[in-house]
Amino acid sequence: MSIKPMIRNNICLNAHPQGCAAGVLKQIEYAKKHLSAAEAAQNTAPKLALIVGCSVGYGLASRICAGFGYGAVTVGLSFENEPSEKRTGTPGFYNNEAFDKEAAKAGHISISLNGDAFSNEMKSKTAEAVKQAAAKAGIPAKIDLFVYSLASPVRTDPKDGVMYRSAIKPIGAAFSGKTLNMMDGTFSPTEVEPATEEEIFNTVKVMGGEDWELWMDALENKGLLSPQTKAVAYTYIGPESSWAIYKNGTIGKAKEDLERACREINKKHASKINGAWVSVNKALVTRSSAVIPTIPLYITCLFKVMKGMGLHEGCIEQIARLYRDCLFTAGGNVPVDNENRIRIDDWEMRDDVQKAVAKRMEMITPENVFEETDINGFRHDFLEAHGFDVEGVQY
Repeated sequence: MSIKPMIRNNICLNAHPQGCAAGVLKQIEYAKKHLSAAEAAQNTAPKLALIVGCSVGYGLASRICAGFGYGAVTVGLSFENEPSEKRTGTPGFYNNEAFDKEAAKAGHISISLNGDAFSNEMKSKTAEAVKQAAAKAGIPAKIDLFVYSLASPVRTDPKDGVMYRSAIKPIGAAFSGKTLNMMDGTFSPTEVEPATEEEIFNTVKVMGGEDWELWMDALENKGLLSPQTKAVAYTYIGPESSWAIYKNGTIGKAKEDLERACREINKKHASKINGAWVSVNKALVTRSSAVIPTIPLYITCLFKVMKGMGLHEGCIEQIARLYRDCLFTAGGNVPVDNENRIRIDDWEMRDDVQKAVAKRMEMITPENVFEETDINGFRHDFLEAHGFDVEGVQY
């Protein structure tokens, strides 16, 4: 059976099982190569890790680095569609399957759960899975690392049963610009009306920090936290050129709430955990970044510049650096900025990088887009995230 990518408006509707498995293997090999030595040199590496939103992108890389870089017992939770007679499963379904298979082969204990992470039911089931995994490993059921990496367009609040839907919109004024179709290199104008107060509120409910707080409360109630627990959630800030649609838009409001939640978690659980941090990560190709106006053009220019400077990182490289240089250093100190955020977007936001990207974005035309941007790299990463265009896979 031949499975070809089905793409509509920069959204891929299917996935390739063997391609996803090969992508997981590639990341596993990187983690083993770049983190195993660090594990032997320090005693701060995690032994039991919980990753909520474990199946793709930064969440998947977080689980791979913990499990195969440090040999940690891992429990992962994500919400996936299983394959049927008519369609493939989601990429995350195949990624989780491949991770568990490779973990079993390597003698690592892993449990993967499929369900709504926003629900109280899945929080309880996950807590029990953590206890089960720890018992299998013969270690205390105390989480050393909790990664919160959810990316969902909707959320049902367990308190009132109301479903909230996020909106990617500017605030205060309409946004107009051009966006790039990464499949054919064409540009199209885009205009987005400003968000209503209800849309802002809903986006914060879905993408903000409220659920992260609920997870920390649930884990404490189950006795799974300890003074060694490090909790981290991911965010993005980006350059000023993207702020109208991102940092100053509805997504930005949600990310502000994520940082608020981080401060509250550190206050509320101060005596129970080592700490909680928001990590500001680099712009990368994800299922969502491909459809945010102007972001594909920025990323294709960013990749061109950073690859030229030898600074480019993908998800697995970013998370390996986060673990090695920030969260699990030999001295135990976590480097942060003046807002208590970890900055692994530091290479992206270097002045020389941003100046070069801004200059390149100004000169891009439909005629030179393939020469002056890394649109081919963007497209490869997008397809690879769904199991396509993976080297060595017979399609």
